[in-house]
Amino acid sequence: MTESERRIQAAQGYVELGLHSEAREELSQLSAIAAERPDALEISALCFMGESRWAEALPLTQKLCQIEPKEPGGYIHAAYCLHELGQTHEALDLLARGPAALKAKPVYYYNVGCYMAKLGQKDKALKLLEQSFEMDGSLRSYARKDPDLAGLREKLAKL
Repeated sequence: MTESERRIQAAQGYVELGLHSEAREELSQLSAIAAERPDALEISALCFMGESRWAEALPLTQKLCQIEPKEPGGYIHAAYCLHELGQTHEALDLLARGPAALKAKPVYYYNVGCYMAKLGQKDKALKLLEQSFEMDGSLRSYARKDPDLAGLREKLAKL
């Protein structure tokens, strides 16, 4: 394992623990080339996202979409940042232009369901959320607390 790989792995561990400043410290020690690796960019974005610094995370997630156009992660993160910045229509547009691999991810259906709910399209939201729950039952617990879904609590309980 190289020093860069060790630092990226350590930063990932810190992010998982919610220790964003420690993760950023590890990433700050990377060379300019290593800092542009997709895994390093994603961890940097996750640090900002974990601190609700959406405007700072967005360019990193957009860069991920550019350098890994067939990978769903950058698109999911970028759309989430856009949504949190009040640009939900843009988030949906980005996901619509994303790779086919997105449709294999339960979080794709969950997030699109949340975005539809925020836009008042409750029937579409419920169908998408139900699909996400069928793919990953653990998403139900998130739905119970998700502020985007506050208006659908009763209907969600029946799914």
